[in-house]
Amino acid sequence: MSAGFRAVQWNRHKLIYDAVLLAGVALFITCFMVLAPRLWPGANDVTWDILRIRAFGICAFVMLTVILAIGPLARLDRRFLPLLYNRRHFGVVTFCVAALHAWYVLGWYHSDGKLPMLVSLLVSNRHYMSFIYFPFELLGLAALLVLFLMAATSHDYWLAFLTPPVWKALHMAVYPTYGLLVLHVALGAMQTERSPMIPVLLGGAFAGVAALHIMADRRERGGHESRASEGWLAVGSPLSISDGSARIVAVPGGERIAVFRDGSRIGALSNVCAHQNGPLGEGRLIEGCVTCPWHGFQYRLEDGCSPPPFTEKVATYRVRIRNGVVEVHPAPLPLGSKAVLALIDAGTEGGANAAR
Repeated sequence: MSAGFRAVQWNRHKLIYDAVLLAGVALFITCFMVLAPRLWPGANDVTWDILRIRAFGICAFVMLTVILAIGPLARLDRRFLPLLYNRRHFGVVTFCVAALHAWYVLGWYHSDGKLPMLVSLLVSNRHYMSFIYFPFELLGLAALLVLFLMAATSHDYWLAFLTPPVWKALHMAVYPTYGLLVLHVALGAMQTERSPMIPVLLGGAFAGVAALHIMADRRERGGHESRASEGWLAVGSPLSISDGSARIVAVPGGERIAVFRDGSRIGALSNVCAHQNGPLGEGRLIEGCVTCPWHGFQYRLEDGCSPPPFTEKVATYRVRIRNGVVEVHPAPLPLGSKAVLALIDAGTEGGANAAR
């Protein structure tokens, strides 16, 4: 094998995170089962089994919506970062809830026929040429398979085995999966319900996730699209960067640079962690090293190298302070190159002078 397996390391933070997550799932499903007959038109006429199917299905959709919202929320407000650190746990629990929903569906609708339950699901609806009556069950099944692949490969063993680019490409499939689930729920509701509540909730969830991503992207790009002299990009005043934290600069072409302030020093690294492509700019400086918020991988600010005995490296970038504005050059330095950090002038509020 090209990668070694190591058991999941539990700590107090992870235990609290998972306990709150499981309690939230239990509370959501319980409240749905109790309140749905009162709030959902026609829910009094459905059986307890159907209510259970709906409860787990809607819970899984809400959880996936929250998962997709965590990333942009953390970029907009650092107080959401604790939700980001163990987001993979959130994803695994989401798959489990979705799998229970699928199991209850098969048991209720497809267990009494002569065909195996899964075969019955696949052949029971053949209106492939109709939009309204399209077999929405297949969309849900496809989404569940992708969620299974992401949950099954969530451990770091698969990250090392598949390599970070392949692993990240696989887990980026969460976005088309969300689209499949939106269609799955929408078509299923249109075939069985006439209430406008479901389309409104679906549209609101989809629009909310899209709006958060747009807002986070605009915030990262805001003020950075204009180029300074000689190709340098403006970041902002030195003191607008919180000490020990970073401001993420979106470079034309899609790359992102994390510009950190360490007291009176300012340096820049690639925003992509060498371990799992995590967002370094959402981490903090701990003991003089930029620390990835996902798994704690560290890199020295001046050269982008992990402290010994680790060997990971990320690209560094040239920075300077000119006319009271921090500027970063978008061309990365060779891996391992030691960059000259910009120094804030202690006598000037904006740090107008710096070492080049």
